[in-house]
Amino acid sequence: MARFDFMALGAEVRFLEFAGGAMLYDSSRAGNAVAGWLDPAWWQGRGELERAGAGRGAAYFIEADGRSLVLRHYRRGGLVARFLRDRYFWRGAPRTRAFREWHLLYQLQRAGLPVPVPVAAGYRRRGQAYTCDLLVQRIPATRTLAQLAIEGPLPIARWIALGRVLRQFHVRGVCHADLNAHNVLLGEATDDIWLLDFDRGSLRAPGWWCDANLARLHRSLAKLTAGLPLEHFAPTDWQALLDSYFAAVPAPVPAA
Repeated sequence: MARFDFMALGAEVRFLEFAGGAMLYDSSRAGNAVAGWLDPAWWQGRGELERAGAGRGAAYFIEADGRSLVLRHYRRGGLVARFLRDRYFWRGAPRTRAFREWHLLYQLQRAGLPVPVPVAAGYRRRGQAYTCDLLVQRIPATRTLAQLAIEGPLPIARWIALGRVLRQFHVRGVCHADLNAHNVLLGEATDDIWLLDFDRGSLRAPGWWCDANLARLHRSLAKLTAGLPLEHFAPTDWQALLDSYFAAVPAPVPAA
């Protein structure tokens, strides 16, 4: 475990090596880990694999011992996916995609930000390439912003709440590398909002990237609702989000 001390992980975090790879896991969230945690076939063999999602970033939904989990296998996008699919170049265990995202989620969850709770992350190495996976707790009774925006208009209070949540992340320097409507989860209550998929996310000083994050989300919503009735995503919705986002900026302290 010493090799990961720089990550400032708590005592509950364990490091397990197995044939061909290794994994990090939170022993407070689950008992002794095995490599099978990161293998859909292992869960399926136990009758605990509920279903698999669709798309490039397909996730596996697991129901085990009264827990709801989501297992995601990292896959490449774009043209490079035609050749490498799910393989990445080895640059050391701490720099694997799964370990980096797990560590970021661990920090954000401990800071009280609304993100999935990380359970385990691991990689399997072959030569100078590796594949990796991430296991998190599933957030119940939620749907994505993309799904809800396509179905119909959202109450203005939802957009206001979303603006506040995005500001919470940005003032803490959390840069989401792919902030789109598919990576925003909404629960039943107005303020039940979570951000998903922090692959390639980072912590940095607030700056221009905050505006870029917002612009990316706006493009995502505009693309999803193109051709639908205006009320699915109206200019007033986005303005309400922005007003709430900027209203969250602390007021300057008057000079003495």
